Amino acid sequence: MSCVNLSEVLQKQHDVDTERLEYDLQALGIHFRGFDVPDARATAERWVPRTALSFGDRACLALAARIGGTAVTTEQWFAAAPDVSVAAIR
Repeated sequence: MSCVNLSEVLQKQHDVDTERLEYDLQALGIHFRGFDVPDARATAERWVPRTALSFGDRACLALAARIGGTAVTTEQWFAAAPDVSVAAIR
């Protein structure tokens, strides 16, 4: 998981110990990846006018493409990334 997306997860938690949540995610086997200049470029290159992909969505897809991983989402429309494996979890 990109640290960009970790930030999104943590910001949505109210009245939760976010540091504990971070450790819980790691206990589930989730690894956090930094966000650097090549990631910024790859994220920017995924921008398309008038689409629903947010910065976080594009960061997730860029990381999945870079590491050959699967982007996990709760959004059905997110699965339209042609070069990335995407798993919708609901």
